[in-house]
Amino acid sequence: MIIIVVVIVTLVNSVVLINAKIPSESMEKTIMTGDRIFGFRLAYGLNLDFFGHEISKKIKDPERFDIVIFKYPDDESKLFIKRVIGLPGEKVQIKDGKVYINDSEIPLDDSFVPEKPRGSFGPYEVPENSYFVLGDNRNHSKDSRCWKSTSFVTFDEIVGKAVIRYYPSVKLLK
Repeated sequence: MIIIVVVIVTLVNSVVLINAKIPSESMEKTIMTGDRIFGFRLAYGLNLDFFGHEISKKIKDPERFDIVIFKYPDDESKLFIKRVIGLPGEKVQIKDGKVYINDSEIPLDDSFVPEKPRGSFGPYEVPENSYFVLGDNRNHSKDSRCWKSTSFVTFDEIVGKAVIRYYPSVKLLK
C-alpha cells in the first residue's frame, strides 16, 4: 500500500504539480520570500523529460501577466518564477520604469508592484515561441532584462503556471 502511495505522489509531483519554495524577493508583493507554491505543469501542455526523452505537446500559449515557472536560461538546473510581459512577435521596451509593448504603455496593476519601477531597457524583439518575463519587484529582480545567454524564456523552458500559494496561508495567484 505504501509503495502505491509513493508511486502516485511521485507521478503527481513529476507530471501534474510543481512544488516550489520562493528563494528571493523578486516577485514581492505577489509572492514573498519563503512562500511555498504549487504550479500546474499541464497549464500550457505537456513538457516532460522522461528518462532522457523529451515529451512536449503544446495545448495553449502563456498569456500576458501569467506567473510562470521555468528553467533559468543561464542555468537550466534552477527554476525561476516570473510574470509574462512580452509575447512572441512583440517589441518590449522599458522607459523610466514604464513598460511599453509595441510602443504603447501597458498599465501595470499596482497591487503587485511593491515600489515604483526605475530604469530604461530595450527595446527587445520577442522571438517566435518565446516570452519576455519580469519580476513584480522590478527593482530587485533578475529577469529578462539581465540574463547573460538570452533575454527570453522559450516555451520549452516553461515547466508550469504558478496557481496557488499554500504557505504561510492559502492564496490563489493571479
